[in-house]
Amino acid sequence: MKKNYTIKDIAELAGVSKGTVDRVIHKRGKVSSKALEQVNKVLDQIEYKPNPIAKSLKNNKVYNIAILLPDADNDPYWLPCYDAIKQIENEFSHFGIKIKKGIFNPQSTESFTKSAEIILAEKPDAILMVPLFYKEAKDFAKNCVDANIKMATFNNYIKDQKIDLQIGQDLFQSGRVAAKLFNMLLGTKASLAILHIDEAFQNASHMQEKELGFKTYYLQKELDYDISVYNLKKEAKIPFKKTIDHFLKSITPVDGLFVTTSKAYLLANCMTESFSKPLIIGYDLVAENIDHLAHDKIAFLIHQDPKKQVYLSLTKLIEYFLFGKPLQESLSLPIDIINSENYPQYLK
Repeated sequence: MKKNYTIKDIAELAGVSKGTVDRVIHKRGKVSSKALEQVNKVLDQIEYKPNPIAKSLKNNKVYNIAILLPDADNDPYWLPCYDAIKQIENEFSHFGIKIKKGIFNPQSTESFTKSAEIILAEKPDAILMVPLFYKEAKDFAKNCVDANIKMATFNNYIKDQKIDLQIGQDLFQSGRVAAKLFNMLLGTKASLAILHIDEAFQNASHMQEKELGFKTYYLQKELDYDISVYNLKKEAKIPFKKTIDHFLKSITPVDGLFVTTSKAYLLANCMTESFSKPLIIGYDLVAENIDHLAHDKIAFLIHQDPKKQVYLSLTKLIEYFLFGKPLQESLSLPIDIINSENYPQYLK
């Protein structure tokens, strides 16, 4: 077993003072060429590697990481993200890591911009965000880069901007996965509807990527599928169930419904015996989706695992600060297909 050498050990082997060894290791202060040679010779022989955590603790260095994410009270999809933050705080708080949350309304670009400005003004060492509103997120990312703040995103990617770390699924490919599932279930000819439900869809690039992947699959396979696209948004004075009911009665009956958000349960809630029940494929293991999945009212869910996305993003930022590990520019996570048979395994 290799010995864990201390600065005192190295000083004795090199025949110099501990202060000299400290200056050589940390590359600070003046050291004679002879002393430098002696210390480096010992370091080479013992393959000395400094402990970055010990160094951080000794220097009382605190790393501030801000995370800009949607309010889970507005959308339960984001709730697991908060669990991931708690887990990170429990694991790394003793190593000088501070996490600051900036919360915004996922229906409001103004709320996002305001929270982003507050976070940026505090000048953290790194910022992790959900680029839910693409244009505003892209502008914010540029401001962070200009301020020399490490920038990371999850759940969606920002193109044409220098981002240090981006983690999420390939949304285009996830759309293709959903399309193939319908193809396998419905054959070579069918009518489908793509639904973007309850999102600020004018800015939501993540839904557009899923839609594009979905449509591209059928174009490339040259399949005879009739595909319609609908945007359904909650109105302030009208119950959402009424909006969904009206939508289902107004459209031509379809064989399948592809919901690009975590709101597939809203459709399943409104299915009645009088309505020819189409296959529903949606996203995410929110509680209401799981209930309908278990009773086969939703055929499949594509699991995006927001908790894992946040946990991995924060861990990689922390490892960069504590260990000097380089940040991956992009990390694409697996696309998990969930049905009534395997969903319990994902709830553990």
